[in-house]
Amino acid sequence: MLTEFWNIGAVCRGAGDAGVAPTDAEAWKVDRMLAAQSRSAGSLTDPLVWAVILGSWTLALIIQAMGHDGALSHDVLLDSEGLPPLSTLLLFLVAWQVMTAAMMLPSSLPLVGLFARASRGQPRPGLAVAAFLAAYFSVWTGFAAVALLGDAGLHSVVERWHWVHERPWLVSGAVLVLAGAFQFSPLKERCLDACRTPVNFLLRYYQRGARAAWELGLRHGLFCLGCCWALMLTMFAVGVGSLVWMAGLTGVMVIEKTARHGRRIAPVVGIALLVWGALVMLQPGWLHALPLGH
Repeated sequence: MLTEFWNIGAVCRGAGDAGVAPTDAEAWKVDRMLAAQSRSAGSLTDPLVWAVILGSWTLALIIQAMGHDGALSHDVLLDSEGLPPLSTLLLFLVAWQVMTAAMMLPSSLPLVGLFARASRGQPRPGLAVAAFLAAYFSVWTGFAAVALLGDAGLHSVVERWHWVHERPWLVSGAVLVLAGAFQFSPLKERCLDACRTPVNFLLRYYQRGARAAWELGLRHGLFCLGCCWALMLTMFAVGVGSLVWMAGLTGVMVIEKTARHGRRIAPVVGIALLVWGALVMLQPGWLHALPLGH
């Protein structure tokens, strides 16, 4: 396995230096070769990344146990009196880093591990990996900022729209329906294809250097965002501080991106969200019918 992995890294470096991307058939063959030997890319991943993931979940659990889960909740932060808007945004973005590391990094472990191995031939591999991860986190940070500002704007509109203000569950139900419908979209399919074939992705886009690593991290982050933004948006409907929902979504995204038949779960999750969203819109009690620990 290690020998084959180093061969993949060499191919990536050669393709990047020559500026020539392999054909789809070549990329598919290499990806299947790696997949046939092992479905556990975690064994190839830098232990530091695992430490970040486990540390993030530990921190989230500690915050929950201490009764400070409001620090992860967008509603609590938005409703905090006397807290300047900029401070609210910054606090939320800090909390979001924890959620990104806990929820999104696990589904990206195969690519992160491959990139770290392929980058060992660079003069400063650590800097390349750091640039890659920083770019990846910046994409999700941008999404969090837009989502929070959008949520604040939606709250402002709802407060002026009395009919909806008296029926807030309609907004939550609509978000769940939106997320369910997106599971069947062509954009979801395209982005999921990119996320499910990390070797193909590296063979196409890998180049040496910190700047190239940053651009690669942005590209991967955007594919990841395109694949999972709607699922992550449900956090705003169910509760950003819900550890049960965090764990459930993490499992779904990991299976979708890394499991052999992960693609099959996308429509199942889509149907479940559509049904749940419709039930919530008809009867608000369904929003908390599951033990989500809001």
